[in-house]
Amino acid sequence: MQIDWTNFTPWSAAAGGVAIGLAAGLMILLLGRIAGVSGIVAGLLPPARGDVSWRVAFVLGLFASAALLRLAGAARTPVLDIGYGATILAGLLVGYGARLGGGCTSGHGVCGLSRLSPRALVATAAFMASGVLTVFVLRHMLG
Repeated sequence: MQIDWTNFTPWSAAAGGVAIGLAAGLMILLLGRIAGVSGIVAGLLPPARGDVSWRVAFVLGLFASAALLRLAGAARTPVLDIGYGATILAGLLVGYGARLGGGCTSGHGVCGLSRLSPRALVATAAFMASGVLTVFVLRHMLG
C-alpha cells in the first residue's frame, strides 16, 4: 500500500482539532452541554420548548463554517467515490447508529474521552474498529 502524501495537511488538521476542542470546551463551560452532534440534532426532532435556539445555532454554525471556508478559498471540493444518494443514506445510517449506541464521534470521541469516560473509550474503540473494518471490506475485499 502506498501513502498519498498530497492529502497530508497537518497544519489544517491541527487547526481543525484546536477549533473542535475549543468549541467543545466552550459549550460545556457556557451551556453545560456536551457537543455531541447526533444528540443536538436529535433534540430538534421533535423540538422541546425552550431547548431549540442553541441547537439551531449549533447546527447552523456547522453549515456556516463550511460556507465561510469556501468563501475564503480554503475549502476543497470533496471527491466522492460513490454517489450523493449513497452518501446521504450512509449519513442517515451513521446518525441512526449513533442514536442507537447512545452517542457519536463528537460526543464520545471528543467530549467523552477528554473527560476520561470509560464508556466513551469503549464506544470510540467500537466505532473506530467498525470504520476500519468497513473500509477494509469495501476497498480490499469487495473492490
